[in-house]
Amino acid sequence: MKRLILVLTMVMLACTAVYADKKKKLNQDTDSFRYDIEYCKTASDGMVMVKVWSYSKRSDLAMKQCRKNAVHGVIFRGYSGEGSSHRPLVSDPTIESVKADYFEAFFDEDGPYMRYVGAMMDGSAEVRKVGKEYKVGVVVTVNKDMLRKHLEDAGIVRSLNSGF
Repeated sequence: MKRLILVLTMVMLACTAVYADKKKKLNQDTDSFRYDIEYCKTASDGMVMVKVWSYSKRSDLAMKQCRKNAVHGVIFRGYSGEGSSHRPLVSDPTIESVKADYFEAFFDEDGPYMRYVGAMMDGSAEVRKVGKEYKVGVVVTVNKDMLRKHLEDAGIVRSLNSGF
């Protein structure tokens, strides 16, 4: 009986290690935040709609990363389209590496970033095969005002009325 429990425990640990390694490999190509972001329109209550194009060797993984990439783009890259340009919330390009621990936790799987991004728009998904990988585009809403407030509270960005 003890041998059976020991064998089952060993098998369970091996399966967990294989699953964790597989998940790590799948996320490697999306952890570098390879994406393009385009402005669609500004919605009510500080919401902005953007189209995010994510790249990955698997289309389902690229689709999953679109929400994270949308929030990342609003914070660090900004976006443009339809004759308008929107600056990123963070003006210091080094802040992502300086506050790496904060942003790693923020963008963790189902991390705090999920509070600031809405559902993907139905029917907006486009999947294109580009070489050996997929380019997946999805329209996503981001609550830019609440995201800015969160970053102000965390000391990442200065409030709009603190400059004078």
